[in-house]
Formats: sequence, C-alpha cells, structure tokens
Amino acid sequence: MHVRQRLRLLAVSALAAVVVLPSQAAAAEPDGDVTVFVTGDSTAATYAEYEAPRAGWGQALEEFLAKDVEVVNQAWSGASSKSFAEAGLLDQVLEDIEPGDYLLVSFGHNDSKTDDRSTDPYTTYQEYLELYIDGARERGAHPVLVTPVERRRFDAAGGVRTSLGQYPDAMRQLAEREDVPLVDLTHLSLLRWAELGPEGTTEEFLHLAPGEHPNYPDGVTDNTHFQARGAIELARLVVRDLKDQRVLQPQDTRALGDQIPDSALDWPLERPAGPEVW
Repeated sequence: MHVRQRLRLLAVSALAAVVVLPSQAAAAEPDGDVTVFVTGDSTAATYAEYEAPRAGWGQALEEFLAKDVEVVNQAWSGASSKSFAEAGLLDQVLEDIEPGDYLLVSFGHNDSKTDDRSTDPYTTYQEYLELYIDGARERGAHPVLVTPVERRRFDAAGGVRTSLGQYPDAMRQLAEREDVPLVDLTHLSLLRWAELGPEGTTEEFLHLAPGEHPNYPDGVTDNTHFQARGAIELARLVVRDLKDQRVLQPQDTRALGDQIPDSALDWPLERPAGPEVW
C-alpha cells in the first residue's frame, strides 16, 4: 500500500475516535503570532532535567529567535520520518500549525534502522517527507527541510567521516524538486566537526567523565547526541542559515554572534508528552 493511502486509513481511524466540543474549537483559533514547529528525532528533541546536560538542537532554537517567535519542539527520540507520521505525531502538529508558521523537518538517523521505522532513501523516505511538506503548505505554513546532523566519526588521521548514507542526498533532491528551503545541517555539522577535531568535538557531544555530572555518575560516551554546548551551536547554525536564505527575516532572529551559556537552556521536569516506544 502506498504511504499516502496507508496514512489516510490511519487518520480516518483516529478521527473516528475524536469528539471536538465547541469550546475546544474556539480555543484553537489562531492568535496571530509566528510559531516554529520542529519535527525530528533525538538529535533535535527536548530532554528532561534528569537527563541534563543532554540536549537537542530544537531545545536551543529559542536562544536565537526573537522573543515573539514561539518554538514548539515536537521532535521525538527514536523517530523516523515514517514512525513519527504513523504514530499520529504529524497529525498533532498539523492540527496546531497556522498560516505563516514554520515547520522544520529533520529525519534520517532512524530511517536507516532495520526495523519498522525504516524507509528507503529515494522512495518511501521522500514519500513520507512529502506528507510534511504538503501538510504544512495546505495550511498556509512554510515547510523547511533540515538534513540530519552528522555523528562524531573520525578516521585514523583525524579526518571526519560520514555515517548517514544516502538520506542527506535524498532530502536535498526532494527539496530541489519541491522548491522547499533546505538547511543542509549534514554539511554544516561536518564542517564544524572538522574544525573542532576529535578532541574538540567531545565538548559538544555527550562525553562526560565518571563523576563529572550527577545525572551520569558512571560517565557517558555518546557520539550521536549532544550536551548543551553542542545543541546551542547547532541551533545557531540552523537559525543563521535560515536568516541567510531569507527564510526568516532579520527581526525574527537574535544573538547569532553572542556567546550563549549552557545554563541558558531550559530542561523541563519531564520530556514533552509523546509516545515512548524506542
């Protein structure tokens, strides 16, 4: 069954179980403010206080956006473009998004997994991404594709290595075909990791020695996820590129040249509500 047919059946089943009261419909009226919605995986997700200093770049976006631009980070740890949509999370975003809002779409890490989350780069991956693009456009919002951030991979000579296969190229191709703005975070992050090198990147990825942080008493070595410093710098790359491409106007951004302390990030008591499957 084609991706669109499959999700149409899921959506019909979900709607059949929903009763919308008049008061709920009134509460959903747009307020005129611009909102940036983030859909993606664990590299963009917001983490809880007990997981600090682990953070995703979506968690840090608001540090570089004007005070009147709201960020709704719906990135879901473990999600692929497919599993996010089939879990109903895309439908939730599209229920809330309004004309003039932005939808950032960044998947790829889990699309390559050999389980129910998997997609093929040039067929089902692109088909699922089209659901996000079409859904935003149908509601008058602005879709933006963001290629997946690269992992921390170096060869014996200290040169950066890629790990994401054909997914970044497939997203680039789709962006060109659909005339959608693209933030090439794969490329931008590779440039940053090359600049920082094997040692410098440990300050941005989630590398902590035993006893360094109470949330990780035994230490942690994670070459996929980030601590606050990495999340902040990746968010800076995303917003700066959106400004440079004139997707966002200068008045929508701030502090792009400022040093942002790790303590500026907010870790909620619990992760934002969502299905915890992976």
